[in-house]
Amino acid sequence: MLVSMDSGVPVRDAADFRNDIKRTACITGHRMRGVLPWRGDSGRLGITLFTVKKMLARCIDVLAERGYDCFIDGLAAGTDLWAAEHILWLKEQGSDIELVGAMPYLRHAQRHSREDAEILVRAERGADMLVTTCTDPLMDYGKREGAHVSPELYKVRNYFMVDNSTAVAAFLNDTAPSGTLQTVSYARRRGRSVLRFSIEDVWRALDECGPDRERICRYIADIGWELLSL
Repeated sequence: MLVSMDSGVPVRDAADFRNDIKRTACITGHRMRGVLPWRGDSGRLGITLFTVKKMLARCIDVLAERGYDCFIDGLAAGTDLWAAEHILWLKEQGSDIELVGAMPYLRHAQRHSREDAEILVRAERGADMLVTTCTDPLMDYGKREGAHVSPELYKVRNYFMVDNSTAVAAFLNDTAPSGTLQTVSYARRRGRSVLRFSIEDVWRALDECGPDRERICRYIADIGWELLSL
């Protein structure tokens, strides 16, 4: 039996994953480096991150309100773990939704910081299911192919998430090459619906509300969130 190397939770082969695709959404987005501080002021990074997390949470809430009750999360640092935290919070509040953690390979936690690794363990233990798109326990990510090295691990995981969803929640800034752009571009080719926001949307909220957290939350709640078929 496969188990997570950091949490000890059982992990299934993604090839055996079965779900109701019409009620499943997946999540993709930038890591912390994609959170560019409001007005270029590093002192405003905290309120910028707060707003990113609130927009991401609202995307998940909107999808849940529209009948999506299964969320596939890639468990990467940044957007994935922030989303997992919100989904686990919803579950604690009694929401009948499921969290599926999709690992690109079993050793992926080695690339997490200590703080992110702690969040990852909580996410894995709180998930309804963990799956991996690479069952080789020796496999690692690398830019070149090798006996136990592959540059395709994250791409395979990303495509798995899209293939098993009909909607995508995305924190995507621009067209610069990234795993997030790769995932959203593949979703477009597959005809999936996308609920997307960018750092420009975050800055727009801050320009409107300033650093007032209550105003930010009200502003985000009032946005007309629409699923777009890209």
